[in-house]
Amino acid sequence: MSKRSQHQAKKRRDRVKDKQQRRLKIKAKDSQDPKQDLLQADQVSIDQLKAIIERAHNEPLTDKDCQLLLSVSETLCYVTDQLEKKSISIARLRKLLFGASTETLKNLEDQHATDSQDPDKHSPTEPKTKAKGHGRNGADDYTGAQKVNIPHEIFKPGDPCPDCLKGTLYEMAKPGKVVRVTGQAPLQATVYKLQKLRCGLCSKIFTAKAPKGVGSEKYDAKSVSMMAMLKYGSGVPFNRLQRLQKTLGIPLSASTQWETLSQHEYAFGSVYQAFIVAAAQGKVIHNDDTTMRVLNLPDLNRPGKADRTGVFTSGIVSVADAHQIALFFTGHQHAGENLADVLKHRAAELTAPIQMSDGLSRNVPGEFETLLANCLAHGRRKFVDVFEAFPTECHHVLDVLAQVYKNDTDTQGLSDTDRLNYHQQHSGPIMAELKEWMQQQLDDHLVEPNSSLGEAILYMQKHWEPLTLFLRQGGAPLDNNLCERALKKAILHRKNAYYYKTANGARVGDMFMSLIHTCELNAINPFDYLTELQEHAAAVAQCPDNWLPWNYQQALSQEEAAGVVKTL
Repeated sequence: MSKRSQHQAKKRRDRVKDKQQRRLKIKAKDSQDPKQDLLQADQVSIDQLKAIIERAHNEPLTDKDCQLLLSVSETLCYVTDQLEKKSISIARLRKLLFGASTETLKNLEDQHATDSQDPDKHSPTEPKTKAKGHGRNGADDYTGAQKVNIPHEIFKPGDPCPDCLKGTLYEMAKPGKVVRVTGQAPLQATVYKLQKLRCGLCSKIFTAKAPKGVGSEKYDAKSVSMMAMLKYGSGVPFNRLQRLQKTLGIPLSASTQWETLSQHEYAFGSVYQAFIVAAAQGKVIHNDDTTMRVLNLPDLNRPGKADRTGVFTSGIVSVADAHQIALFFTGHQHAGENLADVLKHRAAELTAPIQMSDGLSRNVPGEFETLLANCLAHGRRKFVDVFEAFPTECHHVLDVLAQVYKNDTDTQGLSDTDRLNYHQQHSGPIMAELKEWMQQQLDDHLVEPNSSLGEAILYMQKHWEPLTLFLRQGGAPLDNNLCERALKKAILHRKNAYYYKTANGARVGDMFMSLIHTCELNAINPFDYLTELQEHAAAVAQCPDNWLPWNYQQALSQEEAAGVVKTL
């Protein structure tokens, strides 16, 4: 590079540097943070601080010295708080990028130990043992597979043993099992070539009839069920399925998929409404929401209230008797408002249900009375986020909550009353000690209220009563994980399809997600359930309460006994 080029490059660097410095000066001048203003006013050096300390040994400090020390102390607190929040943000970003298997206390301790040790010194890692239940699937796990009985090619029960020539062969209770998995397109098609004959004289055409059972519809009930399962159960977008089907030689356009599903809404709408009524009668109702995007959604205009532009998908999971019902609603309303719409169908003679949600006020159903319980996992997560900054304090809190969850595991199978008594006896004392410990941290100024740990403690204190409802009310759950898992259906759709196009599309999606996830919660095959609803659409519309996932098999038996012909 020539001297002239070097000189020009230096001038460009100087201009960029001057421009950056001017921006910093303007930003500092316009700053409204009092701590930053104080730092700009007094640039304190270490020599000045040493001089103040020396003078403090011989004479009282002046007002200027006191102000300077106060400025330094406030600056130190401010910088410490910002660094602490920065470390939390970095930890969350790391989880977002690389993922975290769980938030268990052991994983947090291992991660903290890894971050604290010298990166050049790596301790030998022990081989991980495979978790129970993560092995191969046995033959009994293939409940939807076709079963073929293969008799022995030579012998049969009762024949003499060809080996010892003395015994008699008998059939064993458990046969040998061999599993073979075959592949095929998600949707299959059959082309029936109907022979045509034409008269050579009058030109009349005679066409062969289609085989019996083919039906008049191009897409049968099973194909509709498969489209719904792929789109709303597994999150496969219409366009992605279109490309796959085209590659396999069975074309199925995205528009055809949508038209087919929307045209068969009549077979599911009545059951969906029955779901809503049944969910309103639940003893425990979980609710929460997540953001969603709908391209063509009418604006919400409410008199006396500011227009709401946000779009949400609310998840509601109702636990009634031995059944669980999942409902999804997409629109401008929050989870509490959608829950209020559901509770309008609740029987007047029933007592107030237990409502489990996080601490947001928008989850409360307005004028409807509920026994509010807040999610203990949300409170715990606030300590998980600051574990690296406050490992000792957070370890104490997480250890107490781990014992509470262990106690809850021990109560599985007990009645609500026995579970309540067990928690009061074993979880009550340690939760009381935790409450006292958190208050002591603030009273003794061991934790600053405006620090991240202080914010976690204040959250627990603010919501202590609903967080500990399980100590006073039988049947109250510890957390809202049941609804959080349900919302993964909507989140899966949002991540793959990005949005709904219209409000009607969102409504159809909510309906299918509700039907599919309710089946999954109750260990019912959703594919078979959706198929039967279509094939018996007339009976379903007449009495949808008899066609819920847990009782539709009885309705099928009655239909078969009466000799009712399927609709499709």
